[in-house]
Amino acid sequence: MTSIAPPILSADAITRDIDHARARGPLQQIVIPPCPELLTRLQAALAHAEPDLGEVARIASADVAMSATLIRQASGAQFTGFAPAQTVGQAMTRLGLAQTASVMTGFLARNAIRADSPHLQRFWERSTKRAIALEALARQLPGLSPDLAYTYGLFAHVGMPVLLQSFRGYSSTIVEGLARRDRSFVQTENANHRTDHAVVGALVARVWHLAPSVMCAIRLHHDLHTLGDTGIEPEVHTLVAAGLVAEHLMRRHECLSAESDWVLHSERVLGWLQVGAGELEAWYEPLEPLLDDA
Repeated sequence: MTSIAPPILSADAITRDIDHARARGPLQQIVIPPCPELLTRLQAALAHAEPDLGEVARIASADVAMSATLIRQASGAQFTGFAPAQTVGQAMTRLGLAQTASVMTGFLARNAIRADSPHLQRFWERSTKRAIALEALARQLPGLSPDLAYTYGLFAHVGMPVLLQSFRGYSSTIVEGLARRDRSFVQTENANHRTDHAVVGALVARVWHLAPSVMCAIRLHHDLHTLGDTGIEPEVHTLVAAGLVAEHLMRRHECLSAESDWVLHSERVLGWLQVGAGELEAWYEPLEPLLDDA
């Protein structure tokens, strides 16, 4: 029997689908941690035409551990040759507003959504690496915002720890999904729980008021057969495609074999981004120290 591809999902269609599933479908059982108050304040401070830098500094200083994270980031490998940052103000000046906001968002997300499972032990570490890789790639891709790319990289797989908190059997699903060769990880999730981490991750993005394009990219990051379809915003395609490139370069850095999505869809992805193997090689070298530092 011929399989029928799922309908193309625009931002509005994804939002309607998620809201429906949340009200009457399988997402009723999903427990989404509330967006942290400090992140809500940060989003509000950044929403102005002229961002409120004083408010950003106050938010950054409101949590000692977050302050320490910013200072450590501002003293990392990308700032070799500079004296270590000693204050939040120095860290913000060195990092710039966009990178400061990205680091703060990552810190607040990690503390709001725990990945307490041996199978997700390195979840936020890998999420941060993915975000850093995507931010670096965005600087090579015309028209893609680095801070938007960072946010997508950070939250791309956030549905997994949320599913872990919502379904007692999800830990076993992770093991099964990684072991099976007859179907994809997402298919295994749906068979066991009637939903998957792409859908749940998009729900988190909606509840936390992340950018619509980030929400869509999270929802579609395993639907790579839709890449290039005209019913989806080009920015979403670029995020999804760049995300798979970032994942591929991360796995290379970790000496891991290419994942199945890359094997099946790399030609389509590189075609959408209009890049070749030589450019990927050129992008990887400066990315290595950033991933080491992360």
